[in-house]
Amino acid sequence: MNTKHYDLIVIGGGILGTFHAYHALKLGKKVLQLEKDNYPVGATVRNFGQVVPSGMSGVWFDYGVRGLEIYQEIQQQFDISVRNNGSVYIASDEEEQNLIHELKAHYDTLGYQQELLTKEAVLAKYPAIRASYAKEGLFFKQEVSVEPALMIYRLQEFMQSKFEGYTLLVNSPVIDCTPTGTGVEVRLSGNRTYQADKAVLCNGYEFKLLFPELFASSGQVISKLQMMRTVPMPEVPLEGNILTGLTIRRYESFEDCCPSFKHLTTPDHYKELKEWGIHLLFKKAVDGSFIIGDSHEYADVAHFDDLGFNVKQHINELMLKEGERIVNFNLRDMGTTWAGFYPQHPTERILEYNIEDCIHIRTCIGGKGMTASAGYTEASMKAILGLK
Repeated sequence: MNTKHYDLIVIGGGILGTFHAYHALKLGKKVLQLEKDNYPVGATVRNFGQVVPSGMSGVWFDYGVRGLEIYQEIQQQFDISVRNNGSVYIASDEEEQNLIHELKAHYDTLGYQQELLTKEAVLAKYPAIRASYAKEGLFFKQEVSVEPALMIYRLQEFMQSKFEGYTLLVNSPVIDCTPTGTGVEVRLSGNRTYQADKAVLCNGYEFKLLFPELFASSGQVISKLQMMRTVPMPEVPLEGNILTGLTIRRYESFEDCCPSFKHLTTPDHYKELKEWGIHLLFKKAVDGSFIIGDSHEYADVAHFDDLGFNVKQHINELMLKEGERIVNFNLRDMGTTWAGFYPQHPTERILEYNIEDCIHIRTCIGGKGMTASAGYTEASMKAILGLK
């Protein structure tokens, strides 16, 4: 039996857990982070790597803006793959144009910098966009992207080099997490145990090992996303986070902040795409390949496995056809496709549970993880530690 004591144990090696650990370390705490797999393999590495506060609303917008600062602060010390190429929303019809004008007006009141791009300006800045698609654009210069298959590993490498009080253990599934009266004890497979004053559980879509009854009654659903990545095309001029008309019709900032959103109609060419929860995003990776997606299928926590591991070719074909309506380069030269999974809640933006003030569950951040985790966890960690 191996028993050691820490100020904080973080269960989960994804972005939500890692940034909780990072902020605790910055506050001088001794932190043990436990990852059940060889390395993080969940939603943290299966996404676009777009950091777009402009798509958030309310306090989550604030967390996203703070997250931009945190990413840049770390990038100045250690290369975690942050690139500042901005984000653009490209409107393809009059309804989408109205929405980006309303979002601009909203962000003008908040002082969040953006620029409305004419059709000509969109095509000049993004020559890979089809003239038949673009009507106008809304550009956010300050927003960034990261490489999802790289960022979390580089962040953890940075933390290991910077903080003596940080220990990261992989291949360490936690099978029990119990209050002791003076703190918390976690037990791993192989009967290893560790003790801490507090534990933070960021379990992603793992609901079977810890507190399964709580998660079964939480109301969470699992979203399955299909995504694709082309072969490298470094010559294609399409940099930054590219968000399209379907995204304008989906993101919470438009829904919450734009008066005309509630009057949106669904054009015929969007109807089947909407049935599969498809909205089209493009992000060029460092090697010149393009990440394209995504779609959304749902199942409740108890039936997660019903979503399956397969990738539906019909969904990919719907995305490719819509993509070909948007860009003028070859999307069919595909390098790989995959499915990602993340939990979300129909009414809550995140789920927070506190057990005897020593076990703090922070999960179900939905599709906001890459944008909002860095800022949210700073506030969360201070609250957990009783700091203002």
